[in-house]
Amino acid sequence: MRGVIAKLQQMGKQRTSETYRATLRSFMSFREDKDILFEEIDSDTMLMYEAYLHNRGLTKNTTSFYMRILRAVYNRAVEKDLTTNRNPFKHVNTGIDKTVKRAIPLKAIKQIKNLNLSLQPSLDFARDMFLFSFYTRGMSFIDMAYLKKKDLSNGILSYRRRKTGQQLFIRWEECMLEIVEKYDTDYYSPYLLPILKYPYDNRSQYKNVLFRTNKYLKEVAKMVGISVPLTLYVARHSWASIAKSKNIPISVISEGMGHDSEMTTQIYLVSLDNAVVDRANAQILKDL
Repeated sequence: MRGVIAKLQQMGKQRTSETYRATLRSFMSFREDKDILFEEIDSDTMLMYEAYLHNRGLTKNTTSFYMRILRAVYNRAVEKDLTTNRNPFKHVNTGIDKTVKRAIPLKAIKQIKNLNLSLQPSLDFARDMFLFSFYTRGMSFIDMAYLKKKDLSNGILSYRRRKTGQQLFIRWEECMLEIVEKYDTDYYSPYLLPILKYPYDNRSQYKNVLFRTNKYLKEVAKMVGISVPLTLYVARHSWASIAKSKNIPISVISEGMGHDSEMTTQIYLVSLDNAVVDRANAQILKDL
């Protein structure tokens, strides 16, 4: 597994390598730092690990996430003939449960936009980064950080998603321009937004700004009375949810977000608001 992590780093997949490293740490903690032979990895071992994660209070989705990473590494070992496949993951959960709703309505986005934060620059910056993500169809923060001035040409912002490699094109709108001009970066900086300010240790800079921005967004949420824990990721969920509420086809939403498949988009849109379903039910019952 350490070999896989090293290879991911060589390929520039820092985020993926970090998730693999976190999984390895978790599994080694379960093993009390004792190594394990491939022949010992069986269904009982994985069931015990799943119980260990459950007892530590991890959610089903987090447990499943660790299991899927371990399964990927195990399958790679099988492909390399390092072991025979004993199907150790057949009895543990490797699926995805419905996630807690992380989208907020358009009304709340407007409230966030209309806040006067001129005297609180840290909150102002966090709010503007949230809005920029929403304006750009839920662009992830890592992709925002690496946007370059040269990516904007002839009214089109083009970028390649770091997660999937898919290239996306977004028509440049006035609201996006306002934010970029407000935080006009240094003349010598190649970046469009002032997230990466130094020409070294980009990953560390990105993580620090991400942490601070999400922290300040919690304060912004309190100001407008939002109960959902506000993070930059909420902008992405919200764009998808609002697009769905406007009857935009799933295929279009999926394309707009740069998803590999519509199934991924469906995870974002797992359920309609209960209020919407209740209203539909009331209309049906009224005709009885």
